[in-house]
Amino acid sequence: MTESTSQTTNLMPAPKRAFGGTLMALLVLFAVSVATAVLGQLVVPASAEDVAADQKVAASPSPFSAEQKSAIEGIVKDYLLAHPEIGLEMQSALEAKMQKEQDEKTKTFVADNAKVLYRDPNAAVAGNPDGDITVVEFFDYNCGYCKRGFNQVQKLIDSDKNIRFVFKELPIINDASEPVSRIALAARMQGKYWDLHKALINMKGLINEAVALKAAEGLGLDMAKLKTDMASDAVKAELDSSKALAQKMGINGTPHFLVGDRSVGGAPDHLADILAGHVADLRKSGCKYC
Repeated sequence: MTESTSQTTNLMPAPKRAFGGTLMALLVLFAVSVATAVLGQLVVPASAEDVAADQKVAASPSPFSAEQKSAIEGIVKDYLLAHPEIGLEMQSALEAKMQKEQDEKTKTFVADNAKVLYRDPNAAVAGNPDGDITVVEFFDYNCGYCKRGFNQVQKLIDSDKNIRFVFKELPIINDASEPVSRIALAARMQGKYWDLHKALINMKGLINEAVALKAAEGLGLDMAKLKTDMASDAVKAELDSSKALAQKMGINGTPHFLVGDRSVGGAPDHLADILAGHVADLRKSGCKYC
């Protein structure tokens, strides 16, 4: 994975964004367009026999004869080898198109789900609860990239005293993650979410229920109440809400951040600066969502 790649899971269907396969499809389309021009020169029926032969080829699974296909493939190959920059141009155009589509999808999603994303009264919040701009993170305690990106999250919260940071528990990495999220949300009911979150996200290795309960006990939480609350309908509803939001948006990896109607996936090295830049832009333009 690259530095900015989020940790993924197969819980939700991943969007078909594999560039290699898409580029091959584009090259095939390019080949077909070249083929049209080539056939205009290679195939010029001059008799009834030629027309009948063409009709026979058209009725077959492939519209080209073996000789025609070989000629087309040779021309396309030679052209692409002579102009390798075409691949880079196609890649750039494809990435720009995909980013535009994702941006539009995010704007629509945020507009339709702004209240539950940004102003859910039951949300787990850090930073300034009355802050002017809200940043949302979908995360999993067993996500390595979430752990690596946490110092950037804390840097943002510590450096901007008017940031309201909302955590959306998305336990999708493995089976151990969901009870940990339940414990964290139960700790919120005792006003200890941020303390427990910091303790858990900074731990190395697998975080499971036993590990999370021990961490909660070390922070002085009422363990009897915690165990009751983690099995409550309120905690279940919060987890179900986060999963439903993630599925609507097509989030299939963590961490994933939202600032207004802008989306940031993964944990790049300068995550705090990236998020701060979006926050600054929204303060200038105004944010009707956050």
